[in-house]
Amino acid sequence: MVAENDLKDRVRSHLLEIVRERDPYLATAGHFYVQQYIHDQLQQWGTVEKHTFSHRGLTHTNLVLNLPAQPKAHQPPIIIGAHYDAVPGTVGADDNASGVAALLELARLFAADPARHPVRLIAFDLEEYGMVGSRQYAAEMRQQDQPLRLMLSLEMLGYCSKEPNSQTYPPGLKQFYPDRGDFIALIGNASTIPDLMHLHRAICKVGTSVQWLPAGVAGQFIPSTRLSDHSPFWDCGYRAIMVTDTAFMRNPHYHQPSDRLETLDLDFLAGVCWGLFQGLQKL
Repeated sequence: MVAENDLKDRVRSHLLEIVRERDPYLATAGHFYVQQYIHDQLQQWGTVEKHTFSHRGLTHTNLVLNLPAQPKAHQPPIIIGAHYDAVPGTVGADDNASGVAALLELARLFAADPARHPVRLIAFDLEEYGMVGSRQYAAEMRQQDQPLRLMLSLEMLGYCSKEPNSQTYPPGLKQFYPDRGDFIALIGNASTIPDLMHLHRAICKVGTSVQWLPAGVAGQFIPSTRLSDHSPFWDCGYRAIMVTDTAFMRNPHYHQPSDRLETLDLDFLAGVCWGLFQGLQKL
C-alpha cells in the first residue's frame, strides 16, 4: 500500500504538468511543453529516441525509451504506448494525460525492476488525427519484420463512477458487463486472450476492478474498440490491447473543456498503473 500511495502522488505531479491545451497545430506551445516534459522524464531512465514522421507538411515526433529485460532474458519487447496530443479546446486530463502519467510511472518502475521481456515505452503524437504516429510506427515495424510480444495502448485511465447506469456499451454487450463505470477495461484482439486473462488476474489482485473483452481479429465488428493507438498494431498482425476507462461510454467530459484534473479518480488511476506493472512484469 505504501508503494501505491507514493504512486498516486507521483501520478498527480505528472498530471499537473501535462494537463494543458496541447493540440499540435492550435496549441503549439502547450504541445511542445508536454513533449519536452515527457522527454525529460523518460531520459532519467535511458536514452530517448525520437521517431519522426511527417503530417500536413510538418514533422512530428514519437518519443521512445527502451528498457532492458531481466538478466539473461532474450525475448521480443513489450510496447507500452500512450498518446500525448489532445483535441483543440480541452486540457485533456483523462484524454490522455492520465495515460501519459501512467506511462511515465511504468518507465520508472520497470527501470528499477525489469520485466521478463524488454519494455519499450512510446509517447505517440497525433492520435487524435487518426492514430497517425502509431500507424507510422507499427507500419515500419511490420515492414522491418520486427517481433513483438505485446503492445498496450494506455487510453484514458482516470475516470471512474460508482453510480448505477453510469456505464454504456456498444450494441449487444450490455447484458454481459456491469452498469457501473468503476472498472478498467482490457480490450484485445483474439491472439491476446491468454494475456487478457493474465492481466485481469494481476489487476484484480491489487484491488482494482477490471473487465476484459476479446474484439476478434482487429475489432472490425465493434468499431469503437479501434479508437486508439493499439488498432494500427492489430492491422499489422501484432498482439495488442487497449487499456481504457471506456472514454465516451462513461466519461461525460470526453473531448470537452470540462475534461479537467479534478474530474479524475487518482486512486483508481494509481491502482490501474500498479496492476499493469505487476502483470506485465511476469508476462
